[in-house]
Amino acid sequence: MAHRKTSAPKRGSLGVRPRKRATEFIPRVKSWPLLQLETPRVLGFIGYKVGMTHVILVDDRPGTPTQGKEVFVPVTIIETPPAIPIAVRVYGINEYGGYSLLKDVWIEPPKEIEIWRRIPAYRPSSNISDRIEWIKNNLQNIKRVSLVMAANVKAVGGLSKKTPDILEVVVEGGDVAQRVTYSLEVLGKTIHVDTVFNPGQFIDIIGVTKGKGFQGVIKRFGVKELPRWHKHRKGSRRIGSRSPTIGAMSEVPQPGQMGFHRRTEFNKRIIAIGDSGYEITPSGGFPHYGIVKSKWLMIWGSCVGVPKRPLILRWPIRPPRWQPSGSPKIVYISL
Repeated sequence: MAHRKTSAPKRGSLGVRPRKRATEFIPRVKSWPLLQLETPRVLGFIGYKVGMTHVILVDDRPGTPTQGKEVFVPVTIIETPPAIPIAVRVYGINEYGGYSLLKDVWIEPPKEIEIWRRIPAYRPSSNISDRIEWIKNNLQNIKRVSLVMAANVKAVGGLSKKTPDILEVVVEGGDVAQRVTYSLEVLGKTIHVDTVFNPGQFIDIIGVTKGKGFQGVIKRFGVKELPRWHKHRKGSRRIGSRSPTIGAMSEVPQPGQMGFHRRTEFNKRIIAIGDSGYEITPSGGFPHYGIVKSKWLMIWGSCVGVPKRPLILRWPIRPPRWQPSGSPKIVYISL
């Protein structure tokens, strides 16, 4: 008697569960890399996705078949307006081994940053000098230093909003005293993206993907459609059985939200960093965005999200073994 098969390969990946909607456009960065830098610098920045184009460059990746040759590469443009630190926060280690806030210093932001639109009850620290003195006298208890930076969205060419996007970024490099001194010096001043990242290096991009709404199992998980000509009066674009898992954490593909998920893309390479957006803006502007007016990054390949979506750029938390010494030579940029 022939054996009847009773199993099938699993459809859909469980590595990205739960597939739910992101809670906010600026996601919280859950972890930061521990770097051994000579001088202090912030490890993250806020950018806005502009769109995609393509370039022809000289491939400098060692060991590839096209090393030293001109290759066609699709690229993503990210506009990075200047950011202004409005607060310094220092952390210590609590009894559970995590970071706990020790002291923070908030200042009055410049006029171009309308912080009240983001924080209605915003008030700068009343005793700034006393708080700074406390931080300098308790360096032995400080384990992490971070800056709360507000992006100057008025300098972005494709946006029309005035509400600044705020991100808390960790400062690494040197010892604790150097990081505290650096953070207090840049407080209220302008930080540009070329002081945070280097051309040619790898970065991580954290953002929210394009939303696709409520979708069925065929599009959401790619399961096989049932044959329409045999006993499927209730529909063919559905699963056969969910088994006795109703009400529990089911591994069976089911309909639900698709897209608008918080995702992290690791090790995306920066091809170039520019000052003038007219170098890469096509005639008529980018579709659904417009003209790039402030500093910009050119990223190898695609990135998450739709045009105008904010993206968090972070130093790589698990960098590859190969570290480029510089950026590749660009021969042609498609406009």
